[in-house]
Amino acid sequence: MAWQSGLPLWLSGGIPSVRPAGRCLGLQLWLKRLLIDIPLSAMALIVLSPLLIGLAVAIRLTSKGPALFRQPRVGLGGSDFMMLKFRTMRIEACDATGLAQVVADDDRVTPVGRFLRATSLDELPQLWNVLVGDMAIVGPRPMVRGQCAAGVEYRKAVPYYDYRHRVRPGLSGWAQANGLRGPTTEIKSAKDRIDHDCAYVQNFSLALDVRIIILTIAREFLTGSGV
Repeated sequence: MAWQSGLPLWLSGGIPSVRPAGRCLGLQLWLKRLLIDIPLSAMALIVLSPLLIGLAVAIRLTSKGPALFRQPRVGLGGSDFMMLKFRTMRIEACDATGLAQVVADDDRVTPVGRFLRATSLDELPQLWNVLVGDMAIVGPRPMVRGQCAAGVEYRKAVPYYDYRHRVRPGLSGWAQANGLRGPTTEIKSAKDRIDHDCAYVQNFSLALDVRIIILTIAREFLTGSGV
């Protein structure tokens, strides 16, 4: 067993094992969607609608192109879905594949986009993805297919990478809540992120989701780096 920021990760032969006996993942995930994902995403979309409209207008007025950016990401069970974000780059510099990761002081990012990324407000349109069932409020962050770390594809760098797809991807997860976000330039940091995701899957509970939501508000929205 290895510990990931306080969560145990059960390993068997060097790879994550099945969840500990006596825990019904399917039922808990159904309750999570019913009690957390649908109510919170619907409420947030309504309450934040003036902010969402204002941000969309600001993007359109300060740079050419649509306010929203759609990009295929890998979701539950390894299937693809179209993830929504506010566009933060110049339209001609947008990368539909998502393989060219954004770095600090990236000249592709617009001034408004830099603010959106620094405050994580660019992620708010994903509330719609949560409402329709592509994502959850909490879960491993969805990656693009073929995502690389230090020039090596995640699935090759971390053989058990697909374990994270046993649950819906989220707006934030255990890795992000503990500071593991942004581009990965080292294999170790990539493995740390995946290990945190796997530990989340094994230890999933509604109480853990609430804890991650609180940590995310404190660390991402208030002090996020925007990378």
